[in-house]
This record gives sequence, structure tokens and C-alpha cells, in this order.
Amino acid sequence: MTQLLDLSGKLEFLNEDIPTSLWSLGQLVNCTTDDIDRKLAGRTIFITGASRGIGKAIALKAAQDGANIVIAAKTAEPHPKLPGTIYSAAKEVEEAGGKCLPCVVDIRNEQQVIDAVQKAVSKFGGIDILVNNASAISLTGTLQTDMKRYDLMHNINTRGTFLVYVQCQLWSKVCLPYLQQSNHAHILNLSPPLNMNPFWFKNHVAYTMAKYGMSMCVLGMAEEFKDSNIAVNALWPKTAIHTAAIEMLSGPEAGDISRKPEIIADAAYAILIKEPRTLTGKFLVDEDVLRDEGIQDLSQYAVNPANADNLMMDFFLDAPDVASSQSNIKRPGGGTKIAKMFDVIQNNLNPELVAKTNASFLFVVKGDEEGTWFVDLKSGKGSAGKGKPPSGPDATLTMNEKDLFDMFTGKLKPAGAFMTGKLKISGDLQKALKLEKLMGMLKSKL
Repeated sequence: MTQLLDLSGKLEFLNEDIPTSLWSLGQLVNCTTDDIDRKLAGRTIFITGASRGIGKAIALKAAQDGANIVIAAKTAEPHPKLPGTIYSAAKEVEEAGGKCLPCVVDIRNEQQVIDAVQKAVSKFGGIDILVNNASAISLTGTLQTDMKRYDLMHNINTRGTFLVYVQCQLWSKVCLPYLQQSNHAHILNLSPPLNMNPFWFKNHVAYTMAKYGMSMCVLGMAEEFKDSNIAVNALWPKTAIHTAAIEMLSGPEAGDISRKPEIIADAAYAILIKEPRTLTGKFLVDEDVLRDEGIQDLSQYAVNPANADNLMMDFFLDAPDVASSQSNIKRPGGGTKIAKMFDVIQNNLNPELVAKTNASFLFVVKGDEEGTWFVDLKSGKGSAGKGKPPSGPDATLTMNEKDLFDMFTGKLKPAGAFMTGKLKISGDLQKALKLEKLMGMLKSKL
């Protein structure tokens, strides 16, 4: 049996990793071999933004070990467009084998954060792990970002992360004694590596600042709290993850070139079961974490396994060319392929497509056929050709002729081209990404 020493009126455990919720001797006696095999059994994990998506996937993964999950999110009532509430997520957690405390929390609200931490400590006896998952996104340029949108991103991403961290770490009368006595304290932020490539700033400075604020918390706090045996790390996906956010940005078709949230959940689990002193201050990417764990075949995580090798890359990671080999692309005959391509586009427009899109696009083409071209889908059956759209562009897309042709022939996804720097977009990003429907319709005709 584990050796027990009575020091200063507290039980301390030697040579064994015992969760905070097993602190009492009675609970220790009831601890089974299964609890030891399930590495997060009895651990208490506080997850922000866990009513759906990545946060919920992490909760369900930990629940399979019998962890205690605190779901801290805003959605208490069903949303007209988004699935799930804190209560439906809690039900799934308990069905998966965990215990759950759903808390209505807007992480911009300090009192709600304090109340949720209090409830967690009261119900589960402490907090072992904090996952900062809640986030807000707006991919808008400086002039298009009003201060309300700026404040929302910074209050949720950076301030919210700092606030929850502070309340879980330093709220002395309730949390600090538990976290400092936890022998398995982890903080995991869902935030990117601090990549200073200007490309990741120029199109959405406010969003990049907000996400990098979360990452700077990792950089600083890992060093600040390393002597307390508290691991602080960041985790980021290599590719797009199929969530409500990616559908909002790129449309429902984005799921076809994304991975499931479970890849992040599995990577997070691999991080959170490690001894805190052995892994802290790291900026980790899901693919790398899983490959280090011996998982080489990642196709299981693709929403559409047929696209497992042609996925949309996520932000903030400088990636090699993700376009497919161009050797077998069917190109129009003759010299001016871009001009002929726009002739094909013009001949295939129709009122139904205009009604679905209701947008106009200006293409600034670089290369041998340098010039401007347009597709106007705002009235009649639409129009396309050389020059500028009659109604003025909703979005301007700049790229070289090869990549433009590859987009319209289905070899390069617009969202993927944008995220890897092949495509520059000014104006309405959401409308620009609607082009994927038009391209899907035309690719067999080019």
C-alpha cells in the first residue's frame, strides 16, 4: 500500500501519483487498479468553451478515464444555429464515464469565473488541470475591425485566458492551496506558436494579437510557475478542425478538407497525462504530439478520408506547398488560358448561382497574363470577363495565374490558398470563400 506520512496535519503520498479527489484515506482505499490504468481518473479538469467543438472533444476524451470535468461556457439555452449547451455536453461527459459540473460562464465576467471555480472546488475538492479553449475570431483588416469586435477578441482570448488562469492559480483562499498541492497541475492553452512572419499579421492584425496574447501567457507563466511544478503549454492544430467556427469562415464545405476535433482531444490527452516537470513551456502541434506517441496514420482523423492528404492548413504555421502535383492538370488549349477560363465561367453562370452567391469578385492576376478579371454574381444570370465588375467588387483576390487556374480546376482550395499565402484577399472574406461553390461547379468543364 502507498506509504502515508502525517505532516502538518495533511496526508502526503509518496511514490505514487494520486489525484486531488483521492486525497482522503477512505477514497484512497477505494482506488482500484483501473483508476491507475486510467491516467486521468479522479483528476478535475476545468475547460472553458466546452459546450461544443474542440473543448467538448477534450472533455469526452478525459471522461473516458473517469475524470471530473467542469464545463465553463456561455451556452445554457439552445442556440438557433449552433449545436449543444453546457447541459447537453455534461450529459455526454457522464455517459462517457466522467463526472461533470456545467457552469454558465462568460469568461469576460470576473465574478462568473470566480463562482465557477468556487463550485468546482466545492464539488470535486480541487482543480488539477485548466484548459483554456474559449476563443473569438474575426478575420478582418485594421480598417474593417471596429473596437467592439477588437474588444470582444481581446477580452475572450487574452484577458479571458489570463483571468481564468489567475482565478485558478492565485485566488488564495480557495484555489491556491489545491493547485499547489496537486501533484499533477497542468495548464493547456489552445493557442499557436509565436510565429513572427508578417504574413500572419497583415490580413487580421487584431485576431493575431489576441491569439498571440494567449501564447504569451504560456511563454511567461511556464517560467513563472515552473518551481511550483505547474506545467503550462500550448497546443495548436496543423490543419483546419471541423467546428462551427470553420464553417462560419469557410462554409459547410470546409468540413470536407478538415480534421475532426478528436485529433486535438487525443493530442491534449497525451500532453495532460505527462508528469508536469517533464513538459512545460512548449508550443506543440497536434500532428507532432501524436507522432511522438507512435501514431503515424492520421487519416482516421480526416472528416473525409478521401481528402486525408489534401487538407486545409490552419493559421500561424508556415507550411510547404499544399497544392497537389500539377502534372496531370487538364488545361485549355492555346495561349491565353486565363481568358479562355473566364469565357467558360461566363458561359456557365445562371440566375440560381446569382441568387445563392449575391457577390462580385475582382481577380488581380500576376504572371504572363497579368491583368484584372471579374465575376459578378449580383444580378440577372451573372457576368464574367476582363476588367472590373460593373457593380464594384465585394472582395478582391490577388494571386498568380497558375494558382488561379488551379483554384478553378479544383486542385487548390480557396481557404487553403488564403491560409498558405498563395491568395491575398481584401474586402469581404466570407463572400470571397463562397467562390468554392462556383469552382466546384466549373472544375469538370475547364
